[in-house]
Amino acid sequence: SLHCSGFPRRTNDTTRLIITALLGVIFGFFIGVSFPSDSLSKINFPSGFRSRYDSASIDARRSNTGEPENRESYNIPKIYVPTNPRGAESLPPGIVEAETDLYLRRLWGEPSEDLKKKPKYLVSFTVGWNQRHNIDAAVRKFSDEFTIVLFHYDGRATEWDVFEWSKTAIHISVKRQTKWWYAKRFLHPDVIASYEYIFIWDEDLGVEHFNADKYIHLVKKHGLEISQPGLEPNNGLTWQMTKRRGDREVHKDTEEKPGWCSDPHLPPCAAFVEIMAPVFSRKAWRCVWHMIQNDLVHGWGLDFALRRCVEPAHEKIGVVDSQWIVHQVIPSLGSQGKSENGKAPWEGVRARCKSEWSMFQERLLRADKAYFLSSTSRSATADKQYVARLKGVKN
Repeated sequence: SLHCSGFPRRTNDTTRLIITALLGVIFGFFIGVSFPSDSLSKINFPSGFRSRYDSASIDARRSNTGEPENRESYNIPKIYVPTNPRGAESLPPGIVEAETDLYLRRLWGEPSEDLKKKPKYLVSFTVGWNQRHNIDAAVRKFSDEFTIVLFHYDGRATEWDVFEWSKTAIHISVKRQTKWWYAKRFLHPDVIASYEYIFIWDEDLGVEHFNADKYIHLVKKHGLEISQPGLEPNNGLTWQMTKRRGDREVHKDTEEKPGWCSDPHLPPCAAFVEIMAPVFSRKAWRCVWHMIQNDLVHGWGLDFALRRCVEPAHEKIGVVDSQWIVHQVIPSLGSQGKSENGKAPWEGVRARCKSEWSMFQERLLRADKAYFLSSTSRSATADKQYVARLKGVKN
């Protein structure tokens, strides 16, 4: 009768139901463990559910790991900004750093607290260890408004740490190179764009009568974009234009030997400084840098072409007389040459200097001619100006 009542049957059904549920839970557990966590992203959930799942997953992952949100992991619209610097068109303008600087940075702390002061000007010297005392005296004439850069042509850079100022200077060492070689490679306008004026000086300059801060004041006062200190007139050979005059602060023109100047506004009677101690404004240097030739390392002839980088050149190029220097005429770089065909090292260096002068002038003339001849819309007046310009360059 118990069998017919159905009680034992209901008991057996319940037992089977419980066992089936337990097996399902165990099976589901092993299935879930066997799936990698990232495979869930491949399941096509409804969009509303998926967005809620993604947000929860990202928030949980971030709270568990402490990692910041990586926005690069999201799809972003394609960016193209043609006004960005070449090669950076795919970047948002707000992240583009088109220029750099030579300010020294710490390895610790907040970046905004790295610099106690940002120098406004830069002075570079191309140096050898033998001229260390001369350079030490020269550097002391420049205040903390100046960043000091030393280009070492003899490879002896670390020894300069005997001078306290050297520990905060920029040292670049490549053997047997000239200051124009260094300037072309390490003083790109976008690298030194934070400096208002750039001094590119030789190592054999006496600075007893020179003060850099007063010099900057006079350059600004007289509107000079390219300048140099006056040279002691009784020491060594120099152009009349660069000789110091004792009766004024600045001069911009001079009288040379008869026939030397085809135009009183052209070099060497005006719009002219020498390459031993030039000073450039930021704007002028951007132009001059592009004119420096990679293979013409001595810079001879460059001083006659500097006038192309400012307008009007005879007003914006000048010599500062009241802050003057002495050219000591120490041919130290000549010793870095190589003796060939029985000639002393300095003779080979001197010969290349002279040949580079001719090569630079020839390249400039060819570039002028190619430019003017490529234009079909030149007027007769432009032709005459071109001929006069060529004559000025040739002289």
